[in-house]
Amino acid sequence: MGKILVTGGTGYIGAHTVVELQNNGYEVVIIDNLSNSDIKILTQIETITGKKPGFVKLDLRDKSLIIEFLKEHTDISGVIHFAASKSVSESVKNPLLYYDNNISTLVNLLNSLSDKQVNFVFSSSCTVYGEPDILPVTEQAEIKKAESPYGNTKQIGEEILKETANATDNLKVIALRYFNPVGAHQSALIGELPNGVPQNLVPFITQTAIGKREQLTVFGDKFDTPDGSCIRDFIHVVDLAKAHVAAIKRMEAKQMAAAYEVFNVGTGNGYSVLELIHTFEKVTGKQLNYRIGPPRDGDIVKIWGDVSLAEKELSWKAENDLTSMLSSAWAWENYINNNPLN
Repeated sequence: MGKILVTGGTGYIGAHTVVELQNNGYEVVIIDNLSNSDIKILTQIETITGKKPGFVKLDLRDKSLIIEFLKEHTDISGVIHFAASKSVSESVKNPLLYYDNNISTLVNLLNSLSDKQVNFVFSSSCTVYGEPDILPVTEQAEIKKAESPYGNTKQIGEEILKETANATDNLKVIALRYFNPVGAHQSALIGELPNGVPQNLVPFITQTAIGKREQLTVFGDKFDTPDGSCIRDFIHVVDLAKAHVAAIKRMEAKQMAAAYEVFNVGTGNGYSVLELIHTFEKVTGKQLNYRIGPPRDGDIVKIWGDVSLAEKELSWKAENDLTSMLSSAWAWENYINNNPLN
């Protein structure tokens, strides 16, 4: 099996993907600047898989460091690129941070890899669709003006990758447009571990339930949805991680129909924020202290995906339901509360 470079590999989705890669026999080396993750995650990965992945602390905004890294790792055959800032609300408040961290890092990485034959999986997002006209949204849907700088960086990133892949024989790219990853590994040894106040819904739910946060805010309850709250397609992070492995295998088997491909990765089901909260309460027996707040800038009202293309072409399918997602997230919260990494 080849050596896979995973940028942002100590982060939430990255760590779960490293586990799945190693479980499938791949050698993994991680680049991460640890801005929103913890180095101790490497030990957790080793406990799960029996092997600690390679690791280099590196900021992809420094191209010279990437070049030096690649000189020492000449046998890299694939790259899975997670390293990016990922909060919609934060991107609205600080757009330059997002353009610097999400776009310049991608360009630096591609420039550094330009003389290598590389299979490249890009961590994209359903935010590229904006507010879709038709649901479920397919890969052929119109790419509208992004609702946030974060979403715009994913649109720009896809454009850069598509144009670069079409201009060279060295680069093959699969962009995975995924929906809302939640949950944790079944071992409860890795999960979502945000630094500071969580930007995503489920860790805020679990931290409120366990007492780390006083109250959870639901941003809006007057939208055009059955209960007034936003609707999302939530996917278990382990299912999402397995999709990345499937993408690498598709490229290795030379099954791609073009140099650049894109796939939706979700469950194909939409759940509202309030539905998620009530399901968590039912699954865990914990009552959540939450309030209704004003809508946030940049938020999409409702979106869920048509994932039939990924199921067909990647031979992949999401297997975990909402109960599994939330129970695993709660198990992780309890684990990390009793065994803090920091």
